[in-house]
Amino acid sequence: MGLLDGLSNMGLGKLEGAEIFEEEKKPAAPAAPAAKPKEEAPFDEASVLFDKSVTCPVCDFKYTYRAVRTGKARLLGQDPDLRPKYDKFDPGKYDVVVCPKCGYGTLTKYLGPLPAAQVKLLKEGISGRVRGIANTPILTYDDSIQRYQLALASSIVKRARDSEKAYVCLKMGWTIRGKRENVPIDAPDYDEKISQLNADENEALKAAYDGFISARQKEQFPIAGMDEVTLDYLLAVLAARFGQFDTAQKMISGILMNKAANSRIKDRARDLKEMVLEQMKMKGEFS
Repeated sequence: MGLLDGLSNMGLGKLEGAEIFEEEKKPAAPAAPAAKPKEEAPFDEASVLFDKSVTCPVCDFKYTYRAVRTGKARLLGQDPDLRPKYDKFDPGKYDVVVCPKCGYGTLTKYLGPLPAAQVKLLKEGISGRVRGIANTPILTYDDSIQRYQLALASSIVKRARDSEKAYVCLKMGWTIRGKRENVPIDAPDYDEKISQLNADENEALKAAYDGFISARQKEQFPIAGMDEVTLDYLLAVLAARFGQFDTAQKMISGILMNKAANSRIKDRARDLKEMVLEQMKMKGEFS
């Protein structure tokens, strides 16, 4: 599917094809029955969320959105492309907000006042056209992906920087991956669903890759909150994912020679270098 497919169901059909760019025993006493281990209470996602108030910078409507309480998400690790993995739930589902009145969507990272020119563009291209966005207390992956689509549509309409559009695509790709990881193995048409979600994730990450390449050439660091070393590492991972090994090797070499790069990211770059060389060997690009 396209990253913006389905926007027509929300009144934004024209934007569907828009361009983007982890003690002694006592005798004789009968043994007491062994105590049953206490069962862990089911995780309640609502318990780590709260309502946060905001005023829409486009239509001035005051509303609340669900946010994750600080310190309530336990980080388990990171995927190679820097996607954080948490215990029990995925905070990334709540990183995008949509105004329930006008439909303006954005990542919480970019939530704030907008220039008058962007407000005008959003009023003309988004306001009043969005429908079908439910204000649910707990977001499913589908709810979240729909919100990411609106954030992407909004960033296109307001002519946001390439880095913002790329970051929305990156986060959307991560969210699609979260959905894929949570598809029950006994779900009907499991293989078909996994295949489609893999394709959707790749589409989002390829758009993110293209956008960040463009942003690196035109924008000043930090880009989407990332310094040069972090962004180059991310680009190297994505380049390798899409078979662009020359670019991946160039980015990796730059990191390894960069005196400002810390030992942790250099170690990750070395691991990535080995993976790239192995992939190139498998594809027969060198013997």
